[in-house]
Amino acid sequence: MSLITLTDPRSPASEAYRTLRTNLSFYSLDHPLRTLVVTSPGPNEGKSTTVANLAVTMAQSGRRTILVDCDLRRPKLHELFDLPSSPGLTNLVLDEVSEPPLKPTSVDNLWLLSSGPTPPNPADLLGTNKVDQVIETLLTKADIILFDVPPVMAASDATILGAKADGVLLIIQAGKTRRDQSERARELLERAKVRLVGVALTNAPKDGLMGEYYG
Repeated sequence: MSLITLTDPRSPASEAYRTLRTNLSFYSLDHPLRTLVVTSPGPNEGKSTTVANLAVTMAQSGRRTILVDCDLRRPKLHELFDLPSSPGLTNLVLDEVSEPPLKPTSVDNLWLLSSGPTPPNPADLLGTNKVDQVIETLLTKADIILFDVPPVMAASDATILGAKADGVLLIIQAGKTRRDQSERARELLERAKVRLVGVALTNAPKDGLMGEYYG
C-alpha cells in the first residue's frame, strides 16, 4: 500500500484519484455525500489504499476530512499513515475515551480515527446505536467522513455500516476480482438497501497516452 497522492502527486494514478473525487462530488450534487463507506467484494483488492488516497485528495481540495478505520478485523490505515492504532474507534464506542481520538496526519485538513483494539465481535459493535452517535459527533468536526470496512463477502460489516452512511463505493481490482464476485457483492449491498454510489477499478493497465501527457 502506498500514498501515491503524496509521494507522486503528478502521476496518472494520483490524477485518477482526483478524478474519482470529482466524480463523487458531481454524483452527489442533489444528495451530498458526507459519509462514504469504501469496501470491496473480497480481500486484497485495494480498498484501503483507495480510501486513503481518496481521503488525501479530498483534504487537499480544502474539505475537512476524517478517515475512519472500521476494518476491525485487519486494520491497516494506521500503518499507512505511520500513526498508532490506539486509542481509536473501539475505545470510543466502549466509552473508554470521552472525545473522538482523532490523529492529525501530515496532510492539512485530514485526520485519522484509527481502529483501536480489535474486538471479538466487530459486526455487533458496528451495529450499535453508539456508532450512530459517533458518526453524528464526527459530522460536527468534518465536511466528509470516509470509512474503510471489511470486504462485503467476508463479513456483514460493510452492509451494517453501509446502512448508516450516505453511500457505498465498491472497489474491484483488474485481473483479480471475478465477475461473479462483483455481482454477488452488489446483490448483497442492494439487498441491505444501501446506496451504492459507484464502482472504482484498481490496478488497471496504464494508459500510454496519459503517461506521455503527465510526463
